[in-house]
Amino acid sequence: MTDVESPAYVPGHGLLKGRTAVVTAAAGAGIGGATARRFLEEGARVLISDAHARRLEEYEALLAGQFGRESVTAVPCDVTDEEQVRVLFETAAAEHGRLDVVVNNAGLGGTAELADMTDEQWSRVLDVTLNGTFRCTRAALRLMRESGGGVIVNNASVVGWRAQAGQAHYAAAKAGVMALTRCAALEAAAYGVRVNAVSPSLAMHPHLVKVTSADLLAELTGREAFGRYAEPWEVANVIVFLASGYSSYMTGEVVAVSSQHA
Repeated sequence: MTDVESPAYVPGHGLLKGRTAVVTAAAGAGIGGATARRFLEEGARVLISDAHARRLEEYEALLAGQFGRESVTAVPCDVTDEEQVRVLFETAAAEHGRLDVVVNNAGLGGTAELADMTDEQWSRVLDVTLNGTFRCTRAALRLMRESGGGVIVNNASVVGWRAQAGQAHYAAAKAGVMALTRCAALEAAAYGVRVNAVSPSLAMHPHLVKVTSADLLAELTGREAFGRYAEPWEVANVIVFLASGYSSYMTGEVVAVSSQHA
């Protein structure tokens, strides 16, 4: 860990006022939950989804109590299931009439040496992280193509740029998310849709602490220029920027939220 203090929380400025958004893997403590909260603070109406129905329901109740029941809706969705993805986006369109922003945050990690990695380990990580992003991007583009605009922000990772032992499946999936982002951006520009990605390194939250050793966390933290991990809301701030009009001429970009560009 680190003793370096995180910066003060930045208040909302209405950057997404009147927008409607879908955020996947948004049931609480990580980047997805922080992004949903930041979007609400910036004036958006948000549909949150997650494969963990109980945690999703609890987080919906928390956000609704703070921002109003009309501002947030929850729809359980496993992004590996095409039918659930279809229902998620149909619900978004039905409840809000249009879809302005989609944040594809769902991803799955794990640690396994390549020589000992099973097909199931490989396939599961790619199905959630890369294929899930594909399914949701495809569904979003179909809606946005009809409405004439929108923004998609995908969650990649610095591991998609640089090597890390035990992370071949995750690195391959995140590199795929980067490539998917760039290709989708070229196709979507014709109908006014922007597609970008963020590439965080280490954004700390309770679930990550449970599955990562203290030694590895200390090593990863030590690689960062600021000598500390990112707060999830710091990554969410960059997602807000990419979703807002301040990034109106950016598409096909992968923005590092870290000093580790390669």
